[in-house]
This record gives sequence, structure tokens and C-alpha cells, in this order.
Amino acid sequence: MTRYLRLYAYFLRFSFSRAMEFRLDFFFRIGMDACWYAVHLAFFVVLFNHTGTLGGWTLDQMYLFAAALFLMDALQMTVFANNLWALPIYINRGDLDYYLVRPVSPLFFLSVREFAANSFLNLLLACGIFVWAVARYPEPLGFSRIVLFLILQAAGAFLFYILSMLSLIPVFWMQSRQGIRDIFWSLHRFSHRPHRVYTGFIRRLLMTVLPFAFVVSVPASVLFEGASPTLLLHTTAVVGGGFALMVMLWRMGLRAYSSASS
Repeated sequence: MTRYLRLYAYFLRFSFSRAMEFRLDFFFRIGMDACWYAVHLAFFVVLFNHTGTLGGWTLDQMYLFAAALFLMDALQMTVFANNLWALPIYINRGDLDYYLVRPVSPLFFLSVREFAANSFLNLLLACGIFVWAVARYPEPLGFSRIVLFLILQAAGAFLFYILSMLSLIPVFWMQSRQGIRDIFWSLHRFSHRPHRVYTGFIRRLLMTVLPFAFVVSVPASVLFEGASPTLLLHTTAVVGGGFALMVMLWRMGLRAYSSASS
């Protein structure tokens, strides 16, 4: 474990030094995400000018949901996104060979090697929006609920990574540019809306087979609705089961992989 922590520290140092070499791109991406945050908040303001609640949630609760969405997106973009975009290229070109021979887990190395320094500043901005949303909420949320939310939000970001990987692993067999990621990007929009706006079969689907509800909506709901032991067990089962499935398919993909030397 210590070896992996030291290795990740090297990744961080290299990523920040490289980001400072391209400062225009660095600040452009920060501004781009800040605009996305503003547009998303404005969308809910306009929406609530025409309705009092959305899926039973008030505007203040939707602000908390939006802040949770920003945190998840910033975590994903900071830690995983750049690495996942490159994975299909490594598989198709045979460049994966260079990572399979390293004395560390190739899944770990390929998943977190590149840390997006510019998105890290957006993560700080998302934290500021979350603090603002908590401060303006009309009722005290309590320290324990905020801590539980942060834990579930980190689990939600990790679940989003798992779902992203599940959409990319088919590249081992399909030899396509990005596996079935177009389908994933179409489905992931479900995570941008509270799961309470969906009913019946769709909501059950988002809580089981396509668990996008656990990415943002469920952690946000814990802030103002609390969490039952059943919900926590459900979340643990979804994240743990998804991770086990991802690792199993990853190992199957490695066995099917045709290296550059074959």
C-alpha cells in the first residue's frame, strides 16, 4: 500500500508541473467548467419559477443536489477521466504491453496515472458551491449527515468510474475506438436528475442494473432525508458488486488481449 501511495504522489507532482507548462489550456478549462456550473444552477432557478417542487424536492434541496453533481463531476474529471479516454488507444495499438510488464497493478496504473490539475481547482470551486448550498439551507443538516454524504459521494464517484470502465472493457473484443461508451454517455444523463423524478420500472432500474441513482442523487438525498441501514447496505452491495464485475471482466479482457508482439 505504501508503494502505491508513493507512486501516486509522483503522479501528482508530475501532473501539476506539466499543467503549469500550458497555462492557457489550464485556465481555459477552469473557466469552461465554471460556466457549466453557472448554467446548471440557472437551469434549476428557471425551472422552479414554474413549479414549487421537483420530484418532491424544493429549490434549496435541488441546490444541494447540483452541488453534489458538481463534486462528483470534478472528482471524476480530476482523477479518472483523462486516463479512461486513453485506455482504448492503448488496447488497440498494443501500447498496453508497457503497462502489463510494470511491477504494479496495470488497472491501478492505467486508471490514475494522469491527475488533471486544472480539474482539481474546479473541485475546490465545487466544494465552495457545496458550502454555499449547505449554508443557505433553511434547516440544520448536522455534522454526521454531511460526513455520511461525503463518504457516499466519494463512493458515487468511484461507481461512476466503474460504470465508465464497464463501457470501455469491451474494446478488448470489439477493437472499436471506444467500446460501448456512446451508450454509457447516453445513459449517464440519468445521474443529472434526482431519482425521485422517475417512477416505477425506470426508478428500479436506476437503483439496480443501471445504478446511476447512487452516483449523485442518493448521496444528496441523505443530506436532508437521512439514511437507513437498508440504503447503506444497498449502496455497499451496488458499489462492491460493480467493482467485482469490473475486475472479473478486466481479467477476461487481458486474456483476450492481442499484444503488439503477438
